[in-house]
Amino acid sequence: MIILGIDPGYAIVGFGVIGYDDRSMKLTPIEYGAVTTPAHVKTELRLNEIYDGICELCERFHPDAISIEELFFNSNAKTAVNVCQARGVILLAATKANIPVFEYTPLQIKQSVTGYGRAEKHQVISMVTTLLELKAPPKPDDTADALAAAICHAYSSSSQLFGLK
Repeated sequence: MIILGIDPGYAIVGFGVIGYDDRSMKLTPIEYGAVTTPAHVKTELRLNEIYDGICELCERFHPDAISIEELFFNSNAKTAVNVCQARGVILLAATKANIPVFEYTPLQIKQSVTGYGRAEKHQVISMVTTLLELKAPPKPDDTADALAAAICHAYSSSSQLFGLK
């Protein structure tokens, strides 16, 4: 199974493509990075760059699933609106490519990767690096979050309870 994990954002959309063999429970990193948009550019142009970037990833890797982090905000409303718009174009790109989308809360992702739903960012990065046997921690942090979302889906989809959701 090929999984595209996404950490939605407006300036930075982290992505991580992994392979997962549910028989051996082997995780394999394929590619990871970020789709970035320049500051001081019109919103519609930034959203178009995000859409095109996600479409390109879908065309290159033909993922079986997209795992995306649900949004959680506790402060800046302007940032929340922009990220929600970016998330919308990401979901549109997935839908247009006929790839099923699975959404997980930050708590679910952290629990899946570290065993603790309130893990600190450095703990998530460390576990992603270990689980995927990476030579160095993925940069930027959004990329590590995207890989964590992909790992979460790999583990969730192989669970016998997955079909009961």
